[in-house]
Amino acid sequence: MASADSTKTSGIRANRLPEEVYARNFADAHPALTPNQALVESDRCLFCYDAPCVQACPTGIDIPSFIRKIATGNIKGSAQDILSENACGALCARVCPTEVLCEGSCVRNLQEHKPVAIGALQRYATDWVFDRGVQVFQRAADTGRRIAVVGGGPAGLSCAHRLATLGHSVTVFEAHDKLGGLNEYGVAAYKVAGGIAQREVDYLLEVGGIEVRFGQRLGKELSLAALRRDFDAVFLGIGLGAVNALGIDEPAIDGVYDAIDYIADLRQSQALATLPVGRSVVVIGGGMTAIDIATQIRRLGAEDVTIVYRRGPEQMGASTKEQDWAQTNGVRIKHWARPTGLLSDGGHLAGVAFEYTRLDDQQRLAGTGERFELPADMLFKAIGQVLVRDSLDGQVGLLDTASGRIAVDAERRTSLPGVWAGGDCVAGGRDLTVEAVQDGKLAALSIDRALRPAQASGVRHG
Repeated sequence: MASADSTKTSGIRANRLPEEVYARNFADAHPALTPNQALVESDRCLFCYDAPCVQACPTGIDIPSFIRKIATGNIKGSAQDILSENACGALCARVCPTEVLCEGSCVRNLQEHKPVAIGALQRYATDWVFDRGVQVFQRAADTGRRIAVVGGGPAGLSCAHRLATLGHSVTVFEAHDKLGGLNEYGVAAYKVAGGIAQREVDYLLEVGGIEVRFGQRLGKELSLAALRRDFDAVFLGIGLGAVNALGIDEPAIDGVYDAIDYIADLRQSQALATLPVGRSVVVIGGGMTAIDIATQIRRLGAEDVTIVYRRGPEQMGASTKEQDWAQTNGVRIKHWARPTGLLSDGGHLAGVAFEYTRLDDQQRLAGTGERFELPADMLFKAIGQVLVRDSLDGQVGLLDTASGRIAVDAERRTSLPGVWAGGDCVAGGRDLTVEAVQDGKLAALSIDRALRPAQASGVRHG
């Protein structure tokens, strides 16, 4: 990040807004349903047989069942339906793109153009058990088996929790000083207000059988070879540790930031007024991270924020709903342009040069030759992340990879015996929290079958 001296001369500074405005801008963006609202909304569900919403949910939650239980006042049972399939159901209720998953498949769209608010109902049920300290899981008898889980994000937490409920002893190795992964460090603060990420972590750890070791990074403090030697199985939920380059010359000037790092600083900040904020901000990218950083920097006091994406709105990784959300927060989205250079003034970012893009006859992205510039004292790179292959410390040649990520089969087994993987670090996914949770769950069940093939896997509920 820019130094304190450079921020004064480049237009980047802290404390742009009154304290009460920061509090308002980063409060819960979508308040929870009241009991009456939850009852009314649950009555809208048609409880479809072979419900399309269930088919659209990557974790396979029985959505009609959990909604019916809300309608009949059985909130604990509703939460049990959710959490038995999705251990991170409270966070997913807040961050899932429900508009393109369960709610996008709701049959109410055909009748009323308004789906049942499945995400809000899921939040209602899971918050209910959290608020009351009601535990829906019970740990099975100890099996004597030990599993290492590397990474405490959604995939690792899901895997560790399911293994613990099955009676295995799990050690989670986490590089940071908190569990939660992107749920804790990478999601917009106004989506997960009230410390919900850590509340969910605490709830999952309550089941017992899970030891956590912080400050442990694969390839540094940890060796994959040693983990394979010391544990009965290993699960890798290491995420993606490096940010893609812009593909242009990037001089060492102040004002250029990785969006993920800035969001992490924001999420851990105890004083939002201390964060550096520019007047004119450009964000490169088209996914959820681009939307989250653009909206948050606007809410931190930036006067002019523009997202620039190389293709059209239909190709953006962020859903239409999220694109609309950014625009209602005063963010402009400019499509069909790619960066060609950074403009500097005395070692500080002054602007970004772009070229308009188009699709050629083979539908490949190409430049038009027409160029423009946007003034900017702050630039965020939000163009995706890549796997840090060095973290696999000599095992990379033994692990098959695809598209720069770890290749796994349907049970999330890698090519390395005794090693499973899931979440953003594996090939073939959409980098969604809910898919990471499913990866962890499937890997845990596969590990359980491998460690005791004569026994059927299952989860005991309290």
